[in-house]
Amino acid sequence: MKELKSINRLVESYSRLPSVGKKSAERMAYATLNMDEENIKEFAEALLDLKKKIKFCPKCGLYIEDDHCEICEDPSRDQQTVIVLSYAKDVYNFEKLNSYHGVYHVLNGVISAIKGVGADDLNIPSLIKRIDNENIKEVIIATDPTVEGETTALYLAKLLEGKNVTITRLAYGLPMGGHIDYADSLTIMKALEGRKKI
Repeated sequence: MKELKSINRLVESYSRLPSVGKKSAERMAYATLNMDEENIKEFAEALLDLKKKIKFCPKCGLYIEDDHCEICEDPSRDQQTVIVLSYAKDVYNFEKLNSYHGVYHVLNGVISAIKGVGADDLNIPSLIKRIDNENIKEVIIATDPTVEGETTALYLAKLLEGKNVTITRLAYGLPMGGHIDYADSLTIMKALEGRKKI
């Protein structure tokens, strides 16, 4: 039987998503084929809108859709405490807690020799600028407890050593080799409470 190029192309596209294997991508492609044209148009528009409308906050690196970041501009937040995270999606896990009222800084990655990502590829200059120009008292490094996350945390700790700021690291309530986006709220809260100076 002759292969259907359009299906194969869609399978390849779905396969690029994290945790989606070939079989899952095939199921998704055939499910998409069975959708009515209106739903497919809506799906395609949602994907295009995602790339057109979502951008990074120039101050903290969080995903925003408007011209301002609601977290950065919230006067009720503690602007002196900053949690540094690897990825914007990690912010939402802390926000679910309703117990952290500081602000965030998103690096948009981690140092990884294997992937060819160095410190220059991360959103570090704007963090230094914030520390130098704002009244930040504590930087909580909340990168994942993986080799790359630890490397990034140690690099940041060394870089910020001479600054007039307390540097802490999340406690290891999070399992080594784990990822923040898979942790439950209680684990994240315990890790936040048990953070320590590095």
